[in-house]
Amino acid sequence: MQFRTLIAAAVISAVATTASAALKDGSYEAKVVGHNAPMTVKVTIAKGKITAISTQDLESFGVGKTALKEKGDEIVARQSLGIDAMSGATLSSFALIQGVEECLKSAGATQADLDKWTKKAVTYPTKPLTVTGDIAIIGGGGTGLAAAVSALENGAGKVVIIEKLGYLGGSTNVSGGALNAVDDKRQKAQGIKDSVETFYAATMKGGHNVGTPELVRYLTENAYPTVEWMEKQGVVFRDRIGAATGSLGQRSHYGVKPAGNAYTSVFENVLKTKYKDRVEFLMECPAEAILTDKSGKVTGVKAVRHGQPITVKADSVVLATGGFGANVKFRQEVNTGVWKEVVLDNRIGTTNINKAAQGDGLVMAKKVGAELIGLSDIQLHPNGTPGTGLMQDIATSGRNRIFVNLNGDRFVNEGAARDTLCKAIFQQPKGTYWLIMNKLRYPDMNKPDRMGITMKDMLALGRVKTATTLDELAKVINVPADNLKAAVAEYNKAASHQVQKDKFGFAATNTDDAPMTEGPWYACLKVPTVHHTMGGVKINTKAEVIGTNGKPIAGLFAAGEVTGGIHGANRLGGNAIADVFVFGRQAGASAAKYAK
Repeated sequence: MQFRTLIAAAVISAVATTASAALKDGSYEAKVVGHNAPMTVKVTIAKGKITAISTQDLESFGVGKTALKEKGDEIVARQSLGIDAMSGATLSSFALIQGVEECLKSAGATQADLDKWTKKAVTYPTKPLTVTGDIAIIGGGGTGLAAAVSALENGAGKVVIIEKLGYLGGSTNVSGGALNAVDDKRQKAQGIKDSVETFYAATMKGGHNVGTPELVRYLTENAYPTVEWMEKQGVVFRDRIGAATGSLGQRSHYGVKPAGNAYTSVFENVLKTKYKDRVEFLMECPAEAILTDKSGKVTGVKAVRHGQPITVKADSVVLATGGFGANVKFRQEVNTGVWKEVVLDNRIGTTNINKAAQGDGLVMAKKVGAELIGLSDIQLHPNGTPGTGLMQDIATSGRNRIFVNLNGDRFVNEGAARDTLCKAIFQQPKGTYWLIMNKLRYPDMNKPDRMGITMKDMLALGRVKTATTLDELAKVINVPADNLKAAVAEYNKAASHQVQKDKFGFAATNTDDAPMTEGPWYACLKVPTVHHTMGGVKINTKAEVIGTNGKPIAGLFAAGEVTGGIHGANRLGGNAIADVFVFGRQAGASAAKYAK
């Protein structure tokens, strides 16, 4: 693995190891603001050196937590704060650096000491580098990881993953992790009636019947075989099947470990253990172009890392760069579809990792003749956090929660498709609403939910409000108590099967549906947020990229959110992760077959 060896040799030479006599031995703590929430940084100093760094934090698994661990280890190894932030987790990185600096001050560091500690300690090679592999995968998110494992299983000699961020897993890491699949064993155990045909029909209907039928068919038929494949890699799913927000059916699988990191962490581990001699990772290495020969056949990828030009030679390339939800300029340019009446400017956040979801793959694919389809098909999620668009402050999916506006009135069927939910929210005062839950969703305040966060943590952040009764909660969120109680009562009619459907059309079809009656009650203010871009590169069921001439581009494959046609004009909740692994697996297999 020549690339990583060269990088290591370059940076080790810059390590600062001089101890500071001014520092007093001991353990020191500092409170700083992280990406998700305030966190505590703890630093241990012995003989004038930092010997250990730890944190108490609520950063995201696979993203912020990865940055805190790796950058903490780097500070200890270098005895320096002059390090680069991890690309894609800069806020977490800078928070850590700030916290360590505060601890150094507490330990007696003078300004002269701090000047030495913060002096830049990292250098990088600038000489052009060439890396060779059978398959180059642009993007190391969930799709890229799935494609890599599949390609190696299917005979690829060497896979090179080109990742612009400083960690693997991409936006899949911070997804809710819902994966839709018809699962006879788990569903029947809960009394859920389902079929692949029902799943197919729901996906087509939810996508306004403009999805590509053969792609939708492939997704729905291969979702459960892909679940089995993931289990063989080591993924552990919960036995209980849920229903993601806007899933239009109870078939959502969730990992035992939190969020989408339950999947990405497993695939990363497989690559770094089982296939460690056949895979190379080029991290913090943005791809710039797909290379082709005179005939149009793909020959590799052009990339750059910290100013170092890199050429990856490969027989086939898999495009797994994700969507463009964070590219405000581009999403406004193509916003002529479902949300044409809404200005998708920077006042509306995104659930995706900003640096990742820029649409880079679309630009590269278009330059080599790929056809782009459905770019106006942009999905908003109803459960974004005001100001950021993220969804980390409370588990939002599933049922047993209601939406009420700033008057305390319910206004929509909470089981509706995501576009229906968001359109209803935009019609409410100030385009926002309160998400209301109770003890039914969080029976134990100290037990982590499927995102790995406890209700106690959420309340400490201040974004979630709580009260013992509905009358008290109404005062806390400043809505009329009679309206709030009426909203809950109306929902409970259907949830307790007093009526088949309530006046908003909600029906208790989920086996987990139950009336909300006991406190404590919880409320969290929410807004719509850009969640998924359904349009992208046109592919077929082999994950081959289709050119504007209607023919596959030789050696180029794509999967995941960079592609179009699978979800139509609206994606069902739980279908993105299914797409990531179903088509990521197929792209890897097809690329390996082509490269032989």
